[in-house]
Amino acid sequence: MASEDFLQTTIVVPSPSPHAESKAVLRYEARKRRVAFVAGLAVAEREGLEDRLAEVLAPLVDAASVVAAYHPVGSEIDPRAVLARAGNQATTTALPAFADADALMHFRSGVSAEDGPHGIPQPPGQARIVYPDLVLVPLVAVDAAGTRLGQGGGHYDRVLGELRSAGAKIIGLGWPMQRVDFRIPVDEWDIPLDGFASPDGLEAFLP
Repeated sequence: MASEDFLQTTIVVPSPSPHAESKAVLRYEARKRRVAFVAGLAVAEREGLEDRLAEVLAPLVDAASVVAAYHPVGSEIDPRAVLARAGNQATTTALPAFADADALMHFRSGVSAEDGPHGIPQPPGQARIVYPDLVLVPLVAVDAAGTRLGQGGGHYDRVLGELRSAGAKIIGLGWPMQRVDFRIPVDEWDIPLDGFASPDGLEAFLP
């Protein structure tokens, strides 16, 4: 499972989704486009675009107390330049962490130091649990309404509502071509993003 997806509250995502089949098709096609896009980038070009993403997010990062992002997998855009900037500003940074494969996701401070139960590097279990006010989330695609198509594991679906209620700003990260011009099917538990950031800029979504 990719690094998709804090609070101890258990939130059960309804199953099955009425849009599961159509979302699976969209996810498959969007992943193929993302892989092809990244495969066409030279290493220096990709790094330059990810540095530009950090510049795009600089105002939000500089205003935040705790910035949470994710450990990139495969063709996901890498937010580590963003986290490096936050660390240079003495802002607390955090990454998703799981106690076990069935546990709810938390954000723990620090850097990846061990493999998590889903095969994604995460901070160690003794790292402090933190509550971010800026959450940078990975995605497969996003539409004009801020509807996020994730990896399908449901980890973020279980926590984004609580994060939003606590006042966090939720920004999806991706390559420009991940912003699609069609509507992604919405399930009742989907939480719209506050914005989408790519190397091309930051798009805010209206409520």
